[in-house]
Amino acid sequence: MKKILASLLAAIALVSGAHANTEMVLDKFPKERVTDLAALQNGAKLFVNYCLNCHAAAFMRFNRLKDIGLTDQQIKDNLLFPTDKVGEVMKVSLDPKDAKAWFGGVPPDLTLIARSRASHSGSGADYLYTYLRSFYRDEARPTGWNNIVFPNVGMPHVLWELQGQRGAKFVEHADPHNPAKVEHHFEGFEEITKGKLSAAEYDSAVADLVAYLQWMGEPVQNQRTRLGVGVLIFLGIFFVIAWRMNAAFWKDVK
Repeated sequence: MKKILASLLAAIALVSGAHANTEMVLDKFPKERVTDLAALQNGAKLFVNYCLNCHAAAFMRFNRLKDIGLTDQQIKDNLLFPTDKVGEVMKVSLDPKDAKAWFGGVPPDLTLIARSRASHSGSGADYLYTYLRSFYRDEARPTGWNNIVFPNVGMPHVLWELQGQRGAKFVEHADPHNPAKVEHHFEGFEEITKGKLSAAEYDSAVADLVAYLQWMGEPVQNQRTRLGVGVLIFLGIFFVIAWRMNAAFWKDVK
C-alpha cells in the first residue's frame, strides 16, 4: 500500500511539475474598461466590424446595447447590417460547411467566450487580451497566421490591418531531458509592416474589444457588483445594530 501511495504521489508531482513548466503567462486585462461606456461602445463597434462576420453571439440581442449608452438609431446606423433588426440576436450568415472547409472548424459563438476561457492562469478577459495581441506571420499555416497563445490556431489575424504584420523570433535550445531533441523558445516579435494604429493604440483597441466581450457574457455584472457592495454595507450596519441589541438584552443577566 505504501508503495502504491508513493507512486501516486510521485505521478501527481510529475504532472504538476510538467504543468507548471508549461503554464502560460497572460497579460493583465485593464478591468476598468468594463465600466467605461465609451470603451464598451468602441468595443461593440470593433466586434461588429471584425468578429461578427464569422463568429455569432446568438444569446445577445442588438437592442441590449442600449445598456451601454447607445440609442436604437445609433445601433441601426452604425452596428446593423441592412437586413437586420434591432430586436434580433447577433447571428451570422456564414454557412457551417463553408466555415469547416475554410478554417477547419465552425467558429465558436462568442457570447460567453470571456467566461469560458477563465483558468488558473488568469481570467477569460486576460486570455483574450493576450491572445488578440499574440498573432504572427507563419507561411506554413493555411491562413498565413499563427498565435503564441493558441499554437496552430485556425483563425486568421482579422485585426492585422490595425496592428500591422509581425514575425515571431524563436531560439533553439537543447532539451534538458533529451539532448537529442531541440526546443524552440519564443523570444519576441519583430515588425514586418506597420498597421493603422500604433502599438499603444492597438492595445487600447483590443482592451475595448475584450471589455465588450466581457460585458456581453454578463451584461448585468456592473449592477451586480454595485448591488453586492450595497448588500455588504447593509449587513455591516445590521450586524452593529444586532450586536448592540444583544448586549442590551443580556446586560441584566448574570
